[in-house]
Amino acid sequence: MSIKNIKLAPSILSADFSKLGEEVALATESGADMIHIDIMDGKFVPNITFGASMVSAIRRWTNLPLDIHMMVTEPEKQIPLFIDAGADIINVHIETCTHLHRIIQMIKSNNIRAGIALNPGTAITTLSEVIEELDQIVIMSVNPGFPGQNFIPKTLNKVSDLRNQINKDGLNTDIEIDGGINKSSIKAAVEAGANILVAGSAVYNSNASVSDCIHELKNSI
Repeated sequence: MSIKNIKLAPSILSADFSKLGEEVALATESGADMIHIDIMDGKFVPNITFGASMVSAIRRWTNLPLDIHMMVTEPEKQIPLFIDAGADIINVHIETCTHLHRIIQMIKSNNIRAGIALNPGTAITTLSEVIEELDQIVIMSVNPGFPGQNFIPKTLNKVSDLRNQINKDGLNTDIEIDGGINKSSIKAAVEAGANILVAGSAVYNSNASVSDCIHELKNSI
């Protein structure tokens, strides 16, 4: 995989919420490739984070693709709101979707890239009936719901198996890995076959500037 195809997606879940627009602008100016936005409803995961109005506000601070990660029950009820708010990619969790194919078609019919996210305990075989319809697959390398968790190494096997399947089938599907990505885990994730890397606390923290963190992560690949 060419290094040019590797993309870094800072997760604003770890940013300073009191100046979120500025944090997004900093990531944009520092070489981020997209902005990852975690939507949590307090049901599928314990936390509650952003709604569509926040995504609309963030849209004004960056020209990068907005990668929406919907950790919500019944995502089909909210998808139109996020499309109108300026989403470029919408990822829903397979664990929450009763009518998965219908939801994928809802997203793609609005010229938005469609992705499916899998929890650490969910097998990639659950994607067998829809994988050809997907633009992106998100492998969770932590259990969703909280920032700053430790990377689960075994999830790299899922990334590797998925990359082999995508290559075998001649698909052009991105593999995003989300959770615990830092300068220690990022290279292994890329070697396993991930080409989009979500990083939260490794980008937004009190130890270094956003710019320095992004450059360090990219240099670690």
